[in-house]
Amino acid sequence: MEPKDYFIHDLSDVQTTSIGALTSIWQFCVVLKGAKIGRNCNINCNCFIENDVVIGDNVTVKSGALLWDGVWIEDNVFLGPNVTFTNDLVPRSKVHDKPFEKTLLKKGCSIGANSTIVAGVEIGEMAFVGAGSVVTKNILPYTVWYGNPAVHKGYITDDSQLLDLNLIDKKTGDKYILKDNRPIKL
Repeated sequence: MEPKDYFIHDLSDVQTTSIGALTSIWQFCVVLKGAKIGRNCNINCNCFIENDVVIGDNVTVKSGALLWDGVWIEDNVFLGPNVTFTNDLVPRSKVHDKPFEKTLLKKGCSIGANSTIVAGVEIGEMAFVGAGSVVTKNILPYTVWYGNPAVHKGYITDDSQLLDLNLIDKKTGDKYILKDNRPIKL
């Protein structure tokens, strides 16, 4: 076997061998055999990653995140501390007679600390979910959501400038328009 080009802390239980180069998995993580983790990812301590989980390249998973079967994460996504996903809309103990819901996080989106993502949603490219949110429905690209349940509060640009619902940067007063769901400065 070739030397590993990724890092796994000795105090983790990592059963998958599908791990990209330059990825680090820190202490007290459990990663099941079927999980796929891309290149240059950072999986912080105390995370759980189930079998049917796919993580793209350059993804950050902060401490305490729980990724259950059916969670697919594209490249450059950020998951804050203690982000939790669900995969069953009507969970019952020891009842597994239906397929799990699929949840998709698109390229570049960010999920704030302590957020819960309910099964079956899609979070759009570059979208931003604020800390403590409960996401119960799909989120469009380049939008900002927060609350319980999370509601649309504004937009975010490619360079991470927060805009209000009128596409105005309150710090600078700059105005934007949407072009193909992406805020573009006027």
